[in-house]
Amino acid sequence: MMISPFYLLLIVLTLVSFLIQWRLRSKFTQYSKIGLQSGLSGKQVAELMLADNNIRDVRVVSTEGRLSDHYNPADKTVNLSAEVYEGRSAAAAAVAAHECGHAVQHATAYSMLQFRSAMVPALSAVSRFMPFILLAGILMIRTSVIPLGLGIALFSLTTLFSFVTLPVEFDASKRALAWIDRRGIVTPQEHGMAKDALWWAAMTYVVAAISSLATLLYYVQIFMGGSRRE
Repeated sequence: MMISPFYLLLIVLTLVSFLIQWRLRSKFTQYSKIGLQSGLSGKQVAELMLADNNIRDVRVVSTEGRLSDHYNPADKTVNLSAEVYEGRSAAAAAVAAHECGHAVQHATAYSMLQFRSAMVPALSAVSRFMPFILLAGILMIRTSVIPLGLGIALFSLTTLFSFVTLPVEFDASKRALAWIDRRGIVTPQEHGMAKDALWWAAMTYVVAAISSLATLLYYVQIFMGGSRRE
């Protein structure tokens, strides 16, 4: 029995995503065991970076979960997981600075972050019923391609969001690495560890974007096959 190229691609991407997630956790665990020479905690690094960028209305808070770190533009909070918030390693400093990089993007009206934020309400609305529309579209493909076409249009928004996220994440890491160097937060060796940790984190977004595109193309293939039968 032949496996569809799209199914094979999705399987490969799923495995790659799993391996990258595993590698990211492995790297973070490894680097977290090496104390930062400056002795600063992730919380202190975050607060210092915010202050250096003259951002006074953003709070640094601790959040539950491992590697659950994120910046919330709605309530202006840099949310750091406990191991980053309390950690005193190159990995903790890198993640804390990266999330503050998003706060700097917000404060300076970085265009790609604004674009991504503008997409969130629409995505939140369509994500509730999009899977049902896609399923209905596939089941009804022999009678009408309209439902699947609608589902593809909605799913394309999630794919676009995944790709818009990439420059936002890479830019935040670039800002973080430049600042921790300029401020003397890390030594040259620690910089290498920080850069490596952020690179693996960025790869999770890259694979997610490619996976979303592959899934979109799979639905498009089904749509094209159905439209030829009409």
